[in-house]
This record gives sequence, C-alpha cells and structure tokens, in this order.
Amino acid sequence: MKPLAYTWPYTLLFWAVFLWAYIPEFGLVARSRPQKGEKSDRGSMQIIMLAGWLGSLAAFMVAGISRFTITVLPKAWFLAGLAILICGRLLRMHCWRMLGQYFTGDVKASADQPVVERGAYRWVRHPSYTGGILMYLGTGIALTNWLSVLIIAVSGAAAYVYRVHVEEQALQANLGGRYQEYMRRTKRFVPFVY
Repeated sequence: MKPLAYTWPYTLLFWAVFLWAYIPEFGLVARSRPQKGEKSDRGSMQIIMLAGWLGSLAAFMVAGISRFTITVLPKAWFLAGLAILICGRLLRMHCWRMLGQYFTGDVKASADQPVVERGAYRWVRHPSYTGGILMYLGTGIALTNWLSVLIIAVSGAAAYVYRVHVEEQALQANLGGRYQEYMRRTKRFVPFVY
C-alpha cells in the first residue's frame, strides 16, 4: 500500500505542511556560523543536521515497505502526523520569539545573557528541541509507516539529547548559579516528566 504522503491529493497537503515547517529551519542553519575559535557548540549543530537529513532520508525511503504500513485508519494517522508536525513548528516559532537574539543554531552562551523563563521556558528548559522532536515524530506518522516513525524520531531525539548535553554545559559555565537554579526547577523536554 502506497503511503498517503505519496498519493494524490494527500501528497499536496503533506508537502505544503512539510515545507512550511522545515524551510525556516534551513534559514536558521544558514545563519549559524560559529565564530573563529569558538568551541562551545562541539559539533552539535552538524550532528543535528546529519541526524535530521539521514533520519529523514531513511524514513522516506522505507515509507513504502508495506509490512510496516499503518493500515488501521491511515487517513486519521496521516492527519494526526501533520497536526503534530504543525504543533512542533508552532512551538519552535514560539521559542524563537521568547529567546529573541539568543535563539541561535549553534551553541552560544555569554555571562551577560538572561535565563529566559517566560512562555514555554517556564515549564521546560528546551521547548525548542521538544518542538523539533515533535516535527520529526509528526513527519514519521504522516508517512503512515511505523518504521519511518521509529527511524526519524529516534535519530532526531538522539541528536537533540546530545545537543542538550553540550548546551547545558555551556550555559552552566557562563551563567553559573542562575542557570543551575533554573535546572532544578524545570525538566528538559516534557513538563513534570523529563
């Protein structure tokens, strides 16, 4: 069975949402250039890009394997995937607004930057990465293939877990006790859970 994302007219809806969600990410990456000698990113931006590209490519490639196709209510799963993708994109847009100039593609931290605790940052330390994981998860679900979901969600989540490790080290080193106190009060990705 061909995935709905590859079937007319669903393919039109899928690609419209997909491009709307991911094109701004390319702009962020294009603007993200570590300064000469800057090492706080520790390659995390490249890891996120590589995991995203390879995970997405693999998810799209296996989407047609019928053994893993979601056959129960595929249209509902397709629409749910698009809704999750949209929610992830909207969460990332919210985070861009909350962080303003401090939202960068590569890890940067300075002692004079504030600990942002408004909006989604009141509940979790890395809502932008939660949004990114939701985007990957939504893409996989919209492909209506469980193997696609597994590949893209796991590769994306693994990259973000590494990124959080790097970023939290940089923020603690530069912001000190202010950030450590914030870490004690909040979870990383999911409020009250993790």
